[in-house]
Amino acid sequence: MGGTGSTRNERDSRVPARAGALVAMRATHIFGAGDIRVIDVPDPAIQASTDAVVRVSRACVCGSDLHPYHSLAPTTEGVSIGHEFIGVVEEIGADVTTVTPGDFVIAPFAVSCGVCEFCRTGLQTSCVDGGFWNDGQLGTTGGQAEAVRVPLADGTLVAVPGVTASTDETLLASLLTLSDVYGTGWHAAIRGGVTPGSTVTVIGDGAVGLLAVLSARQLGAARIVLMGRHELRTDLGREFGATDVVAARGPEGIAAVRELTAGGSSIVLEAVGHLPAYEQAVGIVRPGGVISRVGVPQYEEAPVGFGSLFGHNITLTGGPAPVRAYIERLLPAVLDGSVQPGRVFDRTVSLSDTPTAYKAMDARQALKVMVRP
Repeated sequence: MGGTGSTRNERDSRVPARAGALVAMRATHIFGAGDIRVIDVPDPAIQASTDAVVRVSRACVCGSDLHPYHSLAPTTEGVSIGHEFIGVVEEIGADVTTVTPGDFVIAPFAVSCGVCEFCRTGLQTSCVDGGFWNDGQLGTTGGQAEAVRVPLADGTLVAVPGVTASTDETLLASLLTLSDVYGTGWHAAIRGGVTPGSTVTVIGDGAVGLLAVLSARQLGAARIVLMGRHELRTDLGREFGATDVVAARGPEGIAAVRELTAGGSSIVLEAVGHLPAYEQAVGIVRPGGVISRVGVPQYEEAPVGFGSLFGHNITLTGGPAPVRAYIERLLPAVLDGSVQPGRVFDRTVSLSDTPTAYKAMDARQALKVMVRP
């Protein structure tokens, strides 16, 4: 291992050595649209004194991972993929102070220093020294792997006392959602301004959309309309707090929501990322209302002019969720079991079977798949 500080040979006795440590490990790479492979890659090593190495306990496939799965140009070397994981710290650099070997940690999908002007205000996704997983400039790789090097470990990782890699699977699933989808659903609701009594419409019945429903309910929304057409998913949405479900899309769906909400929803949470979903949001939002987008946009041009937003005094907000800012707030209810966001996982596969996870989610045969290295 490069760097200084605690090493694997010196690490806490609770952390077993991985087979092949210091030689190679298995990790998921994408080689082009539809081409996911699990390959041997170099074992992660400490490169800077602020790094940590985390042995992954659980990872998962995100709906946003399906965007490159649909469109990435072929590459002979492949690129790492995955940005949601939890695990156990194996090694730390000399300057890491907030986690120690043996700690169980949540890794948010954005790397952040914790001390810059943006981190201090809870906008870690704009960290001046940070970035994201699978970032060539930052030198990060993906979470769908046996282990990950974590830069800026003090600002990025959140230790969860009392939890281990062998903790109950239900709790591990819920903790994993705090790395992205639960925090993203919460961000949608927060940016949308959900307060007690709000009328909210959520567009999208994927994991983020369902957890936006859960978040809106936690924040006191009185009416929550879920726009989705997959019954098993919308049934879970009802359990999370949706008061109404609209399966129709386009003009028919817009008309149905406007009727349910007496002329339009004051808050719309868009959790899809495709232009038709945004256009749906514009169609159902009430004058003076808010559209909060957290689905990663797959478009650059969209209606924002007089006839769509400006003339009706509609606010457009959202963005990549700074989930690191929300973890401490959301964690207690996850730990005591009163909130179970991990219910969005409906399938678990081994790391070697990760390609099947992508196929299942792409075919809508699975809502969200957890990966067990």
